[in-house]
Amino acid sequence: MSELKQLFNHFVSARYLQKPSKPEDSKDESIDNKIENEMGTIFYSGQYRGTNGFRWDPQQRNVSQLLGLDSDKAAKVLAALGNKQRLDILTAVLQKPLTGPEIVEQLNMGTTGQLYHHTKALLGADLLVQEDRGGKYSIPSHRSLPFLLLLAASSDLLDTSDYIELTETRNNAAAYLGTNQGAHDPHHLLWAVLENSIIEHQAGYCTEINLIIQGELSITVADNGRGIPIQALPNSTKTPVQTVLTELGHYNSSASVVAPGELKGINMAVVNALSYKLSIEVRREGKVFHQTFKHGIPQSELLVTGVTKETGTSVTFMPDQDIFNSSFDKEVLSKHLIGLGISYPKLKINILD
Repeated sequence: MSELKQLFNHFVSARYLQKPSKPEDSKDESIDNKIENEMGTIFYSGQYRGTNGFRWDPQQRNVSQLLGLDSDKAAKVLAALGNKQRLDILTAVLQKPLTGPEIVEQLNMGTTGQLYHHTKALLGADLLVQEDRGGKYSIPSHRSLPFLLLLAASSDLLDTSDYIELTETRNNAAAYLGTNQGAHDPHHLLWAVLENSIIEHQAGYCTEINLIIQGELSITVADNGRGIPIQALPNSTKTPVQTVLTELGHYNSSASVVAPGELKGINMAVVNALSYKLSIEVRREGKVFHQTFKHGIPQSELLVTGVTKETGTSVTFMPDQDIFNSSFDKEVLSKHLIGLGISYPKLKINILD
């Protein structure tokens, strides 16, 4: 948190120093005050109507004041809430007060020993109260609204958990590629993208795949399958397209290629993480949808870019040159496609340069 605050202060200071001074600025106004004004102010209020309802009158905090919070104390609060079992306990008792045995049963904790360890910490931190010894647990009224607001803020940051995993994949590329740094083979990424189109062929929908070499560093895999679904699933704001390309543990992990000597499979999310840039085009429901990524992170929403009578999915990606020193080899592609042709005689695969 200290590093984040320093980076933020440095960024704001740099922005302020780049701005021309205004004649009406008071001469005795300190740069610190100007920077504080530049950072802005957070205004908030709210009311939670529930078992432990609580109301906040309108309040405000300067951003500089928030960034000046005691990092050690703030980190302890976040650490207490960041523990999965403690978070589950708080969310459970917020829905309705529960006894210890009820919490153990509802959260499948197995024994009350684990519960005692966590509830003792939460009680001591004033994040939990108990009616009496052996009674029901609940969240103190004055803590319920801040806790819910923290969950609301966290919900807007949930996608960053996927991006953290993608970054870790980039930092640990050898675990997926099975070779030393500087000798990674980009064809493994291509085989993984091809595998998804082949699975669509096995399902009876894809009859043709085109490999389009976009120079030495970039390649496109285009099929005439159904196209990846584009409607967000219930209780989710992410489309299946983005899910496939950003969630390493997605159900589509069966469509993975394992490099020689490695146990971790390469699926579409791994391809996205190890690519400098990737774009996907989906043709279905009479429309053309398009989305772009860089190092696995979305650079746009899934946008409608045209209309079409065709269906299918096209993936264009450029392996990151910081990870891969070699390029796609047409001869290697041809040999691989000969093997696929034998395995799938009804599937037509073309190489277009």
